[in-house]
Amino acid sequence: MVQKKLYPDSGVELTPSIAKHYDRLMNAISFGIYSRFISKAIADMDIKRDDSILDLGCGTGRNASLMLRYLGDKGGITGIDLSPVMQGQFEKRFADEHRVTFQRQRIDVPFELGKLFDIIFISFVIHGFPHEVRKVIIESVVRHLKPGGSFMVLDFAEFDMAKMPALYRWVFKTVECKYAFDFIERDWKAILSGYGFGSFTEHQYIKKYVRLLKGVKEK
Repeated sequence: MVQKKLYPDSGVELTPSIAKHYDRLMNAISFGIYSRFISKAIADMDIKRDDSILDLGCGTGRNASLMLRYLGDKGGITGIDLSPVMQGQFEKRFADEHRVTFQRQRIDVPFELGKLFDIIFISFVIHGFPHEVRKVIIESVVRHLKPGGSFMVLDFAEFDMAKMPALYRWVFKTVECKYAFDFIERDWKAILSGYGFGSFTEHQYIKKYVRLLKGVKEK
């Protein structure tokens, strides 16, 4: 059965067949680069042992499994995803892990989990939505983040696509959706500042076309 996309122009909504093999596909098309830089980005999050983490668009749990390495027995991860295929892979991966839970939930609409988190993490998801939907996601982040907590966005950095090397530009335009073209042109520190975030830090990867942007909830 083909699942109808909520946003036809989005590249982050996956068909069940792609979702089933997502991790292997990402490794193959990136020639192993994706796996290496994801591990580096998770290390750069500076996760504390007792942190509670909300992973938005958690997929198969690949990122959660890396984050779990830095958590102690009192830490925990809640993964959220819409895909039942991803849910199956996530729950299988963490079947014997009490610190990790999954909730099937859309993140493009307001939601309420009834708890606050130290870190909210979103990886290569928010760029794939229209900007009005991104605002809805950020509002949910604000509601679920503790004062002084961190919102961490691992995604494309801000850059001028016209100045990319020709091969990189061709790949980006071929693989990514039109919402990504809009995403890279926006000032995300300024946008997040408008929601009460500050004390920004960032780590850059892959020729500075990708970054981990961290903003602290200050109000």
